[in-house]
Amino acid sequence: MRTSFTLTFIRNSRPAAYIVSLAFVAASILMGISIGSLEIPIPSIIKVFLHEWFGIQGIETDPMQANIIMKIRLPRVLLAALVGAALAAAGAAFQGLLKNPLADPYTLGVSSGAAVGAVVTLFFGIQLPVIGGFTLPLLSVAAAVAVMFIVLFFARLVQPALTLSALILTGIIFSSFLGALISLMIALTGDDLKPIVHWLLGSVSMRGWSYIFLFLPFFICGTAGLLLNGRELNVMTYGEEKARLLGVNVEKRKIAVLISGSILTGAAVAVSGTIGFVGLVVPHVVRLLWGTDHRHLLPLSILNGAGFLVLADLAARTIIEPSELPIGIITALIGAPVFGIILIRRQRGGMHDAGRS
Repeated sequence: MRTSFTLTFIRNSRPAAYIVSLAFVAASILMGISIGSLEIPIPSIIKVFLHEWFGIQGIETDPMQANIIMKIRLPRVLLAALVGAALAAAGAAFQGLLKNPLADPYTLGVSSGAAVGAVVTLFFGIQLPVIGGFTLPLLSVAAAVAVMFIVLFFARLVQPALTLSALILTGIIFSSFLGALISLMIALTGDDLKPIVHWLLGSVSMRGWSYIFLFLPFFICGTAGLLLNGRELNVMTYGEEKARLLGVNVEKRKIAVLISGSILTGAAVAVSGTIGFVGLVVPHVVRLLWGTDHRHLLPLSILNGAGFLVLADLAARTIIEPSELPIGIITALIGAPVFGIILIRRQRGGMHDAGRS
């Protein structure tokens, strides 16, 4: 009885939802830093943080452990957390906007578009003046935004009502086409771009602090754009006509959400490769646990997406240690069955509704 009461309280209480999510992120980050070829006790990690970040003197720290934490594991774990948060936020926003739990950056082809932008940049060695190192994420974001609008345009040509089947099929078609373009570029360059294959499967290995600083501006802009539209996403779930009657500029808000989600996806792909299913699984679980209010669904998805990808990266680097698996394999192994379960539930729900009518 006590356990049942606790679970009910957690599910129905907003503060409890944030407390649980924050605890999940904190625990995931500490595990990600602690576990590895060299085990580092959590008290030692806390001592290093107190000494390095807060300048507290008189704390004994192991120089080797401090070096591993601050230069290798912490930037890797933080980058995984930021990428997971970005993909989960984009997935939650796309699902809310399209009123469809099967929509995410992966299934809509946005991730593939971002990957093409990144690979083209690397393939041709593009370096834009002034922005320099930001060329890769900027072109990746631009490609993601372009593909998002192209998919929506063709889906509306197929079915003006923008149904689930039209959207998913269009996304799959464009993902396949863009995947073929990437394979063509890899084939044409021989051995030079073979490391890109590993990158495309997703990895946050050996990225360092520079990648975090590269990613942060896009992450802040994208998440701010989505969080500012939480109320409008709630209203639009009841239909565009009702949203207009309630004073929402539907077209403006839709474009803002699509661009913000594509910015997050494009930047995430630029720094970590294509990592699928995070934007599908995490928002779906958060929605089941804590409801569909996007004012809370978006930040809770951000927190849980961060924790989820940190744990996925931890699994990727420890399952076959000392070798590493691409993180995209781990998320696909988890996400593909969840995708199938969601699809089956939706189909059965539709059949039950048809039977009742």
